[in-house]
This record gives sequence, C-alpha cells and structure tokens, in this order.
Amino acid sequence: MIDTVRGWLKQLIEFALVLIGLGIVLQVLFPKALIFVNSDVAGNLIGLINQFSGAGLVGVIAVFIAIYCIRR
Repeated sequence: MIDTVRGWLKQLIEFALVLIGLGIVLQVLFPKALIFVNSDVAGNLIGLINQFSGAGLVGVIAVFIAIYCIRR
C-alpha cells in the first residue's frame, strides 16, 4: 500500500519536473506564448534558487534534502 502511494508520488513529482522544464524552455524560446500560465516560470525558479543560496548552510542542507527525497 505504502509502496503504491510512494510510486504515485514519485511519478507525480517526475511529471511536475517535466512541466517545469517545458515551461522554462517555452518561456525562453517564446516569451509571449505562455499567456495561459500567467506566471514567470524562469523568474520564479531563479527566485527559489536565490532563496536557497541566500540561506547559507541551511539552504544547502535543504537542497540536499529535497534532492534526496526526489531520488528516493
């Protein structure tokens, strides 16, 4: 039961990562084409990275924890 839920969550995270990557590529190639998203995908990602890097050691640990959870 738990393995099934874990598998679903892993597939959901992988799908979300694909959508994020697609959003970034589309925003770089066609900046005005993402009207339906109504968000700055690349800008939000850069802001998230800046938050992690601005937090110092705690940010680095948080990134490693997030990577560990995704890979698991």
